[in-house]
Amino acid sequence: MQALIKISDKQYLVKQGDKLFVPRQKAEIGATLEIASMATIDGENTSLSSSGTIQATVLEHVKDDKVVVFKKKRRKRYQSRNGHRQQMTRIEVVSI
Repeated sequence: MQALIKISDKQYLVKQGDKLFVPRQKAEIGATLEIASMATIDGENTSLSSSGTIQATVLEHVKDDKVVVFKKKRRKRYQSRNGHRQQMTRIEVVSI
């Protein structure tokens, strides 16, 4: 059984036991999150209802890979280089 979930305006197709990185969630490590599912897929049957919930456990809070932001205006002697690391949360889907 699979489920389509939405976390922080991003959609993920998950099944039981999946581990994934999502944008930072306000939960302690080891806490259980209840996420509403957008759709459930069971074999060839697809249910588009938001009544189901997915339970996930927070494994850790980490930073994503660095993204380098480089700006340049030619012939103006302007260059700017900044880095950014997004806060992420790793979760594991416990039950659908």
